[in-house]
Amino acid sequence: MIRIPSRVVVASVLSLGALGSASACGVVSQVKAQAPQHSAGPSPAAPPSPKTPTSSKSPSSPSSTTLTEAQAQAALVTEGDLGEPWAPTQGAATWRDGVLKATAEAPDCRRLLDALYTDDLFGATSGTRAVTGLDDAMDQAQLRYQVLALDPADVDRTLAWLGALPQMCGSFTALTDHGAVEGVRVDAAELPEVGDARQGLRVTFTGRTDEGEQPLLTLDVAVVRVGDDTIALTHGGPGYVSSDATNAFVQVGVQRLADVRKQARLRV
Repeated sequence: MIRIPSRVVVASVLSLGALGSASACGVVSQVKAQAPQHSAGPSPAAPPSPKTPTSSKSPSSPSSTTLTEAQAQAALVTEGDLGEPWAPTQGAATWRDGVLKATAEAPDCRRLLDALYTDDLFGATSGTRAVTGLDDAMDQAQLRYQVLALDPADVDRTLAWLGALPQMCGSFTALTDHGAVEGVRVDAAELPEVGDARQGLRVTFTGRTDEGEQPLLTLDVAVVRVGDDTIALTHGGPGYVSSDATNAFVQVGVQRLADVRKQARLRV
């Protein structure tokens, strides 16, 4: 039986809108009731048009005031939000160099690999950024989480590019720095309908052995723009990676960002 990780924030955390009250063990199997009714895995439908990233307008956008470094740091998720066995990262996961440090022939596929390896989906765009990493030593999984204040037009261009990748790079071959050949598959993934625009991907890597293709890594990618602010995350590991967990990280992150924005408005 596939184990669904029990470290996804409970529904009561989001419904109360108070992340700080979440227990350190706060992740339970109720996450499926928390997730959207449609599947959180790769979508069988065609990905969004490159010109139209998946979006929905929220009832109230955050303040137009640029997010400060302190606010971005405060909006990062922590191990206290996710519960055991998540803990502050001990450094780059071993699979990062072994699997993600690779290249591909097609420019967009090569750009994707570079972005995943460097944890930078937005290239040279400038703006406020706060980054954190959390490790799940039990599953050798790692969460890399960012809060950014970038030009919304730049973010939307990145969302459109991500949305087109399942068509442009649905299945391709990559060559690692160690000379190993990998098979890479890129699928669209559903995300919770939060924020103003969003895009999710599931990227899977396989390696060739004498026994055939073997799974190497599964990596979920999620980007959500909320007004002028953006959250971006990758959640991956060499074993089973729960899309329910990824979706809950997104929901928790958007709620925390909203709380930080609300506190800033109350202080004005």
